Amino acid sequence: MGLFSSIKDKFSTPKYSEMEQESEYVELEQDGEVARSKVLVRPFMLDAFDDVKPVLDSLREGYTIALVNIRPLKDKDLVELKRAINKIKKTAEAIDGEIAGFGDDFLVVTPSFASIYRSKQMKAVQHDAE
Repeated sequence: MGLFSSIKDKFSTPKYSEMEQESEYVELEQDGEVARSKVLVRPFMLDAFDDVKPVLDSLREGYTIALVNIRPLKDKDLVELKRAINKIKKTAEAIDGEIAGFGDDFLVVTPSFASIYRSKQMKAVQHDAE
């Protein structure tokens, strides 16, 4: 009978106490930083050309829609404003995002997952400009 009982033990399901011992699990600790998955709409203000860097950094992260107030730089220096807008525009193109003027004093810059609504009237104006 020793042979049959050893075969039976190998092919039968383990007893409850054996299963309980085997079902131990490893508890994982969470890191301090939670992965960012929410979209962030963030305002920025351009007082100087150097203020472009935080805008570009947040856009490269991929979760930020930037609302950029260009009025202070527009009042100071139009050449610097054009440089700043061109830099933001190139970054938006690089990340497959979009950029649009919002009134006279604001830019809206979106990452690739978001698009900017443009009415038919706006599209006609853009095509005329090109």
